[in-house]
Amino acid sequence: MKDNTRLLHGYNVIDEYTGAASIPIYQTSTFHNSELYCKKQKYQYSRFSNPTIDALEDGFRCLEKSKYAVSFSSGMAAITTSLMLLEAGNHVIFPLEVYGGTCQFSNAILPDFAIERSYIDMANLEEVKNSIKENTRMIYIETPSNPLLKICDIDEIIKIAKDHNLLTVVDNTFMTSLAQEPLKLGADIVVESVSKFINGHSDVIAGLAATNDQEIYEKLKLYQKNFGAIVGVEDAWLILRGMKTMGIRLKESVKNAQEIAELLDKHPKVKNVYYPGLKTHPGHEVHFKQATNGGAVLSFELYNEEDMKEFLRRLEIPILAVSLGGVESIISHPASMSHACLSCEERKKQGVTDCLLRLSCGIEDIEDLIADFENALDF
Repeated sequence: MKDNTRLLHGYNVIDEYTGAASIPIYQTSTFHNSELYCKKQKYQYSRFSNPTIDALEDGFRCLEKSKYAVSFSSGMAAITTSLMLLEAGNHVIFPLEVYGGTCQFSNAILPDFAIERSYIDMANLEEVKNSIKENTRMIYIETPSNPLLKICDIDEIIKIAKDHNLLTVVDNTFMTSLAQEPLKLGADIVVESVSKFINGHSDVIAGLAATNDQEIYEKLKLYQKNFGAIVGVEDAWLILRGMKTMGIRLKESVKNAQEIAELLDKHPKVKNVYYPGLKTHPGHEVHFKQATNGGAVLSFELYNEEDMKEFLRRLEIPILAVSLGGVESIISHPASMSHACLSCEERKKQGVTDCLLRLSCGIEDIEDLIADFENALDF
């Protein structure tokens, strides 16, 4: 099946109990046992399993083309649970520009578990090799990165990891598996913020972790159950509905992002544009070796804060907000939003300046978006 057909028919979309064409919201915390010691009882308690959640995880397996998938109450829950596969004394390697929430967890919480961390330029394969120590256990990959869309070579890093018997975790939120397939390249775990493009309507907080390794899956499932980071059934139903249009939504959003990036790249008021779909973008060739498009997210930098503030005052269509991946275009200010949890020094190391804006393109008519951006920059 091709993507759009698969997202409609490739998993459990019909309720097995009633034949309903939309999986119902099984709004219950517990389930009646037909008899005592009934071994055939499939459901006991919704923290363990629930028919709506089971349907969602079946959908995630279909989406990721994975053997196993686990749903979580947020993207950060998926990320942190995957990092909890590390043990005391282990060492993990992160990209220097890793997502702010992941960076904060790494700096504020992992040391309490005696876990060492390194932050490196993951586009530099020699630096990846040289950062591996005797106690290294995991390499954590994020490409394109948030918010500067930096690119690293998933395939080559996985080869290095396998040579040293290391786990690889890939945050694939920006591209999704419809455009980039880390599991197919050999990654051990893929994590995604389902709040973003998978759900696609800015009304859910959720995450997923997918893997082809049964032992990893069983640990993630155990942690999900015992940490209690489960997605609610109402949110699961909304995600199931949102996934059905994911392919169509992303196609339009990516097309819009490419045109907006090209517009901004030529505009004299714009200092820098960061978008893998531009041939001038560092890592463009590597990105298109492992992805089928440039994605729906871009970042750009204006020359000073006054210009940035005036631009935002004049902009009308995109909402100014945290997050990305909705059907509406969303513009955000990483320094005060997604990366506000980092210190000024940490943001500076990552290249996140006060004049940087990130745009997640929605599905609006491109003519309207272009007119809005041209008008906002006409000052």
